Amino acid sequence: MHMKTKDKLIKLLEENRGKYLSGAEIADQLGCTRGAVWKAINSLREDGCAISAVTNKGYCLETDSDVLSEDGVRKYLGDELNDIPLQVYKVTDSTNTRLRELANNGAEEKTVVIAGAQTAGKGRLGRSFFSPSDTGLYISILLRPVMSANEALKITTAAAVAVAEAIEALSDKKPEIKWVNDVYIDGRKICGILTEAAFSMENGGLEYAVSGIGINVYQPEGGFPDEIKDIAGAVFDRREGDLRNRLAAELIKRFMKYYHELDEHTYMEGYRKRLMWRNEKINIISPKETIPATMIDVDNECRLIARFEDSTEHTISTGEISIRKAQN
Repeated sequence: MHMKTKDKLIKLLEENRGKYLSGAEIADQLGCTRGAVWKAINSLREDGCAISAVTNKGYCLETDSDVLSEDGVRKYLGDELNDIPLQVYKVTDSTNTRLRELANNGAEEKTVVIAGAQTAGKGRLGRSFFSPSDTGLYISILLRPVMSANEALKITTAAAVAVAEAIEALSDKKPEIKWVNDVYIDGRKICGILTEAAFSMENGGLEYAVSGIGINVYQPEGGFPDEIKDIAGAVFDRREGDLRNRLAAELIKRFMKYYHELDEHTYMEGYRKRLMWRNEKINIISPKETIPATMIDVDNECRLIARFEDSTEHTISTGEISIRKAQN
């Protein structure tokens, strides 16, 4: 399949980020007319690319531009992962939905779909996930593991650790993990993870799993909606050049490492040390009931260990938890 002029142009500008290239030089390298270059430049600007134009110097992708692109992500992935199938959208309905369609059509393991915004982002328990334009990072990764359905929790756990480590690699922030799959910074949720699976009727195991990760990279313009403004936060206070491409690559690299080591539980040390609310009074929330308990820890399968009010201890693999406020 031939690359469009626009795709070739963003690749060329990414490779020369911060450097001016003349229209003639670009046309020559891309094998197109200068008129086609001009149209492609305008189209990229409409996508949010910060491209400077200076007479007698040409065009330049500004160093502080933070637009997601396939080439922008690939340049940080390293040789080992640089050939993974990767699709990057400015906006899509849901990266999990897109990737499940690809999976059902035989897409290979490690296929990744990334978007800068979602119109129908999915959260847990059928909720929607607020995914505004140009301030977040939404990634879905296709996996075809040999495992039973009840082991899929490992994937979500590994993803949470990968998110925390990727953020730490690019900032001085200290992410924490709320069991089972939310990442927090300074008491505010900055990331949610939703792993969806398709099951094989033949062996009862997974046919594939799609791990979807949504990160609030920056505060959205106008702030978060009222229903989540007291909970949601963002990772970074201000925009930085190429940050979302770097964060996507850091996350993918770390997640793939842990995925290959799932059976060794190498991610659990990182999970435990970032775990929120250990020894705190919590509520365990399921669709049927809310149970008060004290959170003890998690086991190696990332099941919650909790002490109920009758002093018995139980392990819980599904549900949600909330902190119990002290009574006055």
